[in-house]
Amino acid sequence: MKCDVLTLFPDILTAYLNESILKRARDKNLLDVKLYNIRDFASGPHRTVDDSPYGGGSGMVFKPEPVFRAVDFIKEDGELRKVILLSPQGKPYNQSMAEAYSREKKRFVFICGRYEGIDERVKTLVDEEVSIGDYVITGGELAALVIIDAVTRLIPGALGDEKSVEDESFSWGLLDYPHYTRPREFRGMQVPEALVSGNHKEIWLWRRREALRKTLKKRPDLIEKVELTDLDKKILSEIKASEDA
Repeated sequence: MKCDVLTLFPDILTAYLNESILKRARDKNLLDVKLYNIRDFASGPHRTVDDSPYGGGSGMVFKPEPVFRAVDFIKEDGELRKVILLSPQGKPYNQSMAEAYSREKKRFVFICGRYEGIDERVKTLVDEEVSIGDYVITGGELAALVIIDAVTRLIPGALGDEKSVEDESFSWGLLDYPHYTRPREFRGMQVPEALVSGNHKEIWLWRRREALRKTLKKRPDLIEKVELTDLDKKILSEIKASEDA
């Protein structure tokens, strides 16, 4: 994954990018992230990037000039780019988008907004607006990191164990199944027998059943979206019958 991040606070991203999976992915040249401080592209002695809104109202608005200059600057190398504005008005981010982004050939540009909003004219630069949820956060930096993290995990070689990507929550379209490790017994709580049976078919069946059970209980909306097999439908019927009993 290759991306440029336009932000007023590059240190917020630097800390996360220099740890764990993202750091290893960068060391392997699987992830290339360049950070640009939008204030460097502002004019005037104070490098002002915000101003009061026309028409009045509370808060300040991100000025268009610094953002336009920053995007113009990074596009000078001629590399094809997909410009994304992190915005609560954007398309809700999900696993399908992460998978699509992991196959994207263009370099990403993430514009991290701040203040009350961003000048509407900036959106003429944007290919896509993306939101990570129906809530308000201080700026787009965390949203950019969420997208970068989710996409990086899908890049072959980033995790080290490719099968872990297949087994992760949402890769099945369902919530993840429960996980256990040693000790086998802890404070009277036992690891399910199926997981210590050594029978791979029985283990797979237990995990599928528990993933369906958890999804039905916590996110029933996902059940409507996933393509269920005949076995899945049978398992769901059994789960519902046991709960109704």
